[in-house]
Amino acid sequence: MMEPGKRGKGASPMRAQPSKSSTSSHSRGGATLKGRASNREKNKRKNNPKAEGTGAKTSRKEGSFDSYVANHRKIAKESLRRLMKQPVSSLMTWAVIGIALSLPVGLSVLLANVQQLSSGWDGSAQITLFLKMDVSDKNASNLALELSARPTIAQADFISRSSALDEFKTLSGFGEVLNYLDENPLPHVIVVKPAKSLATVQQTNDLQQRLSEIKLVEKAQLDLQWVQRLHTMTELIQRGVWALAFLLALAVLLVIGNTIRLAIENRRDEIVVVKLVGATDGFVRRPFLYTGLWYGLGGGLIAFCLVQITLFWLDSPISELARLYYSSFSLSGLDLESTLFLLTTSMLLGWCGAWVAVRRHLGAIEPS
Repeated sequence: MMEPGKRGKGASPMRAQPSKSSTSSHSRGGATLKGRASNREKNKRKNNPKAEGTGAKTSRKEGSFDSYVANHRKIAKESLRRLMKQPVSSLMTWAVIGIALSLPVGLSVLLANVQQLSSGWDGSAQITLFLKMDVSDKNASNLALELSARPTIAQADFISRSSALDEFKTLSGFGEVLNYLDENPLPHVIVVKPAKSLATVQQTNDLQQRLSEIKLVEKAQLDLQWVQRLHTMTELIQRGVWALAFLLALAVLLVIGNTIRLAIENRRDEIVVVKLVGATDGFVRRPFLYTGLWYGLGGGLIAFCLVQITLFWLDSPISELARLYYSSFSLSGLDLESTLFLLTTSMLLGWCGAWVAVRRHLGAIEPS
């Protein structure tokens, strides 16, 4: 006999089997927990019935937006691919648009360079004071010192009668003739340079008026009329540039509109088939609008290249001319902001031209 608690050498070990009562109690407990969890989920749905619907709507909106963007991307690529399949006709259309846009853009760039060149000429204007003939050298010199101390005057140079006559003899070439004069006909002169704070023409005119009221001054002459004439001519040219830009923009709209009209006619059968299967006007319109955008972008890029090449070609002689006048002026081309404005405007013109053509001709194509 074996002792209790000891196993025989050949005896197989026995695993303790759970009783039926314990198994059934565990299963009932699990079922109870699952039931409680489902009840809590039901209570949540009862308390917040919109939660499930909101999540479904959000997912549907995200999916529709992604598909909408993907559809636009696909149509844009397909429109560009169609243009690339006809490189000659597309390049000709881009060239026409680019030349039309480059004319006002180039003129506006040249005008901006002229305005930049003349921006500092207002401050360099001089007021020449011709003193009375009976003013002595000492009084004239004291007046120049007094004017130099004023805050509205940057510099006042005194030129005596004898110095003015000697300079006139040297520059005029009539030195021998002037030697026969009995007396010096030239008065004392004070050349006044206004301060930099006087930035406008009106302020300089006011300074001239005050200087002309000095008792020793016979006449105060402002050397600014040529600057005013230049500003007037610049404003006139600027308005002409805007008028030319408007006319050429209208020409670009007509060119793109006619090109899109021909594209619509070439794809008439395709449009009829697409409308037969239930396509909306917006879906049919979309490829032509993207075609107009591509036409505008290509024309803007060609206009940019033409303007930059022209400025590069003109820069060397203009720099040489400025050097002869002891200046370091050089032409400046389109900056980043102007380039983005040019491309955005060209794309907008392309889109508008395509929209006008589609709006007018697409509605007339209906399946019979």
